[in-house]
Amino acid sequence: MPLLSITREQGVIKRDTENKDVNHNYIPDDLSNYKRLLKGQFGMNKMKAWQGSYGISDFDGIVSPAYYVFDLIGIEPRFFHLAIRSKIFVSYFGQSSDGVRIGQWDLSKSRMKEIPFMIPPKPEQTRIANFLDRKSAQIDKAISQKERLIELLKERRQIIIQNTVTRGLDPNVKLKDSGVEWIGMIPEHWEVKRLKYLTKINKKTLSENTNPNYEFEYVDIGNVTLYDGIISTESYSFRYAPLRARRIADEGDTIISTVRTYLKAIDYIDHNKCKYIFSTGFAILKPESHIYTKYLAYFVRSESFTKQVIVNSKGMSYPAINSFSLGNLCLAHPSYNEQTKIVKHIEKQLNNIDKVINQTQQQIQKLKEYKTVLIDNAVTGKIKVNEKSTAYG
Repeated sequence: MPLLSITREQGVIKRDTENKDVNHNYIPDDLSNYKRLLKGQFGMNKMKAWQGSYGISDFDGIVSPAYYVFDLIGIEPRFFHLAIRSKIFVSYFGQSSDGVRIGQWDLSKSRMKEIPFMIPPKPEQTRIANFLDRKSAQIDKAISQKERLIELLKERRQIIIQNTVTRGLDPNVKLKDSGVEWIGMIPEHWEVKRLKYLTKINKKTLSENTNPNYEFEYVDIGNVTLYDGIISTESYSFRYAPLRARRIADEGDTIISTVRTYLKAIDYIDHNKCKYIFSTGFAILKPESHIYTKYLAYFVRSESFTKQVIVNSKGMSYPAINSFSLGNLCLAHPSYNEQTKIVKHIEKQLNNIDKVINQTQQQIQKLKEYKTVLIDNAVTGKIKVNEKSTAYG
C-alpha cells in the first residue's frame, strides 16, 4: 500500500518517497507497525493537530504509527472534512494540545473527545458540501490561472535577463560566436572571460577566533531561490553557529549555490544591514573593479550561466561544483559603461513585471481568504445553503 502523509495545507496526500527535497522526514526500512488509513477514514497527525494537519483520506494507504485513524459515524464525510479543517475547529485542537515545545504539542484522545462539533441534519450536510465543492472549484480555478500567470511572468523575467546579458541593447549590432555553447552569439566587440578573472571566490570566511557573541543571520540552500533571492534566515550567535556557517558576503557580492545546483539558489547582496553568513553550500563572488556588480549578478542568474553550473556539477542525488570548476565558467563581458546601461535597462523591464506579479499575488491571497471565510460561514450556519446549492445572506 502507498505511504501517505497528513499535511496542514492539503490534508491526506500520497507521499513522494523519491523526491529528497520534499521528503525531509526519515522513513524506516520496516513499516510493519504502520497503520492502515483507508479511503473515507479520518486521519490525524496528533503532534500537529493544532495546525490543522488532519483530514478525510481519498486513498487507501499506510501512515505513521504515531498518527490517529478514525471511522466516521453518521456524518457526511465531505461536510466533516470541510468543517473540521475550518478555522474555528482548528483553534479547538490547538486549545486541546499540550507540550513544552510549540512545534511538538501533543493531542490526547480524551481531550479531543471534549471538542464540540456542530452537526446540521444529514440533507443539509450534503447541500453544504455540494455548495462548497462547487464554489471551491471556481475559486481554485481562478487561483490556478493567476498562479500560471505568475509563472509566465517569471519566465519572461528570465528571457529578458538572458537576451540582454548576451546580446546587449542594440538590435542591429554585428554578432560573433562566443565559443561557449550555452552563451551562443554575442556582440562582435564583446569578450568572453572566465569567472575567476572577474571575481574573487570565497575569500572571506568566519574564523575560529570569532567572538562567541557575534550575531548573524544564517542562510542555507533551502532559504534562497532564483526569483525571490533570500526568502528566510535563522538568527544565531557564533557560540551556536551551525558547522556549515562559514561564508561571509558583503554589499555588492553575489551568492550562488554550489551544492544541489539544480535549485539555482542565487541572490545579489544589495545592502549590508544584516550580517549574512552562508553555509558552505554557497560560493561568494566578490567582483573585481572592471565588472559592474549588478551586471555580474544578472549574468549569473541567466540560463547561459546556470546551465554551465549544472552541466559541470558532479554527483547524482546532490550534484555539486567546486570553486575551481566554478571559476573556469565563462561570462560575456562588455565594457563597464555598457554593463551599467544593460543593468539599467533590465531593472526597468523587471520592475514593471514585478509590479504585476505583486498585484497578482495579492489577488491570490484575497481569493484564499475569501475561500476560508466562505467555508467557515457555511459549516457554522452563518450563511444558509438552499436546495440548488446557492448561498444567500
